[in-house]
Amino acid sequence: MLRLNLIFIVIAFLVGCTNTPTKTAPLTETIIEPSEVSTTPNVESTAENPTSPTSYTIQEYPVPVGSHPHDVAPAPDGMVWYTAQASGELGRLDPTTGETHQIPLGSGSAPHGVIIGLDGAPWITDGGLNAIVRVDPKTEEVQVFLLPANSGNANLNTAAFDSNGILWFTGQNGIYGRFEPATGNMQVFDAPRGRGPYGITTTPDGMIYYASLANSYVGQIDPQTSMVTILEPPTPGQGARRVWSDSAGRVWVSEWDAGQVAVYNPKDDSWKEWKLPGDHPQAYAVYVDDRDIVWLSDFGGDALVRFDPTSEAFTVFQLPSRSGQVRQILGRPGEIWAAESGADKLIVIRTEAQ
Repeated sequence: MLRLNLIFIVIAFLVGCTNTPTKTAPLTETIIEPSEVSTTPNVESTAENPTSPTSYTIQEYPVPVGSHPHDVAPAPDGMVWYTAQASGELGRLDPTTGETHQIPLGSGSAPHGVIIGLDGAPWITDGGLNAIVRVDPKTEEVQVFLLPANSGNANLNTAAFDSNGILWFTGQNGIYGRFEPATGNMQVFDAPRGRGPYGITTTPDGMIYYASLANSYVGQIDPQTSMVTILEPPTPGQGARRVWSDSAGRVWVSEWDAGQVAVYNPKDDSWKEWKLPGDHPQAYAVYVDDRDIVWLSDFGGDALVRFDPTSEAFTVFQLPSRSGQVRQILGRPGEIWAAESGADKLIVIRTEAQ
């Protein structure tokens, strides 16, 4: 089952950016009054109560037309990185000026996910290159770490760093893997049941979890052995798409086919599920912010959705742009960022706490 990377290939090259920075005026910030919907969960919630914000501001930023931004990663320095999947580039947005700048990643690139590493650099899962890619935020040097030749086309999806600096990643064509930036060692493994590995997250205690969209399970990876334990959500065929850990190590899951959000508690091996509001919800992305509030994107409702685990209430934010198609969410304190792949825009919801 295990395929070791016996040949490690690193292609490091400087890419001169052919795109001049594009300054696009962001849309005017708008104070919005979202709709709040109470819902009855399948089972009783026991989450702790965070402080609820009293107001929200939503703002969109255009990116170059045809970029189709897939994932977004706000950085500690205030910049926001995004994968321009359709153009094979990594984009950078300055939210203060609205200026964007895109860096070509190489011929055939089709970047999917982007996260900020412990080194402050954006790290990318590139399905077109079949590689993990690092971009130096200062020099714009592009490093390409190819998967082993015997891995085939992994259809790379998402990555997450653990506390030891190991990058764990998924590929929808049936793999998961680990990469050690310090040594260059890369290993690729066959996922249980084959196709499907999608979103991935690490927990405060060092465990790694991924969601299998095609096979409707959550995989728990042992970081020591790299072996997977299959966890089954209560709803069969729910289409687990993305996962995110909260501060207590509970794992939140967006259930695409069921239109639900679920949470798994490893302390007692328990599950809870809630249906999103609306006639035909499709829960795509999930993200847990620094106050343990859960955020989701609803393809069916063309909305971003806030879920409070304490009150078990949903707050719905309609996207200003129609058919925004938010596929991923990330954030930093006070800001929830998402990429509107269907509208060529990035969107942020800013929160103000009591």
